[in-house]
Amino acid sequence: MVDHHIIENFLESLASEKGLSKNTIKSYSLDLIKFFEKIKNKDFKELKKIDVEKYIRDLFDKGFERSTILRKISSLGHFFDFLVEERLISQNIIKQISVPKKLVKLPTFLSTNQVDKLLKLAKEDKTSQGIRFSTMLEILYSTGIRITELIELKMSSLHEKKNFILIHGKGNKERLVPIDQTTLETLNLYLQIRVEFIKKKSTEIWLFPSQSSKNGHITRQRFNQLLINLAIKANIDQKFISPHKLRHAFASHLLANGIDLRTLQVLLGHEDITTTQIYTHVLTDRLKKTIEDNHPLARDFK
Repeated sequence: MVDHHIIENFLESLASEKGLSKNTIKSYSLDLIKFFEKIKNKDFKELKKIDVEKYIRDLFDKGFERSTILRKISSLGHFFDFLVEERLISQNIIKQISVPKKLVKLPTFLSTNQVDKLLKLAKEDKTSQGIRFSTMLEILYSTGIRITELIELKMSSLHEKKNFILIHGKGNKERLVPIDQTTLETLNLYLQIRVEFIKKKSTEIWLFPSQSSKNGHITRQRFNQLLINLAIKANIDQKFISPHKLRHAFASHLLANGIDLRTLQVLLGHEDITTTQIYTHVLTDRLKKTIEDNHPLARDFK
C-alpha cells in the first residue's frame, strides 16, 4: 500500500518550497490519487516502468487531451523527483519513459470587435450586479490578468491613485499592472456602489465581495456563468468565450498594436518568455505587413 503521509509531505513541499498556488497543488493531488487508484495502490517502491507506461496508454485510450496527459505525467515526475531527494527510491522511473511531444496549439481569441460588443452590452446593465460584472470584464481584458487573480483582488491591491493594481500571481510573485483611464473610470463608478455587496465584515477586504460565497468574494464559477450569458446575448460562439480567452485576446491585441514580447511577458506574469512566445504568430503577421509596407522591393509592386 502507498504511504499517503509521503504524498502529503510532497504536497506541503510544493506550497512551502516552490510556492505553488492552491489550485495547482490540488491538481497534483488529484493526479496522484487517480494514478495510485489505477495501479491498485501498489507501493511506489514496487513500481516498474511498465506500470507507468500502461497508465499512460489507458489515458490515451480513454480520449484524454494530450495536454492533460502531459500534465499528469509532469505531476508524477515531480513526485518521483521528491522521492529521490528524500532517498526513498534510487531513481525516477518517469525519466525512463518516452513522453509524447506536446502539440503547440495557437490560442483561439476574440476579435477587437467582439470584445467591444461584449463590453458595450455588459455596460447596458445599470444594476449593481451589472456594474460589478462589467467592471470585472473590463479589468480582465484591459490588464490580461488571470481570472483567479481577478476574483482574489483586495482593496489593498489598488494603488494610491488606482492607476495600478498589485497582482499576487503564481508562486506568490507580485507584479504591478497598469490600468488605462477608461477602465479606471469604470472602476471608480463601481467603487461607489461596492458597499451594496458587503454584508459581513469579513468580506470588506475584497475588491469584489459576495455575500453568497464562502470565500467572501465572487467565485470563478459565477463569473464564468455571467460571461457565457453575455456571449449568448451578444450572439458570439461560446467556444471563443472564457476568462482565459480574454487573456489571450489582451495579449494578441497588444502584440498586433506594437508591444514587444518582453513587456508582454511582464504584464502576463510569465516566468519564462517561451510561454509568451505562443503569441509570436501575431508578431509574424505584423512584421510581414511592415516589410510589405516599407521595403523598397515590396513598394515597387504596388
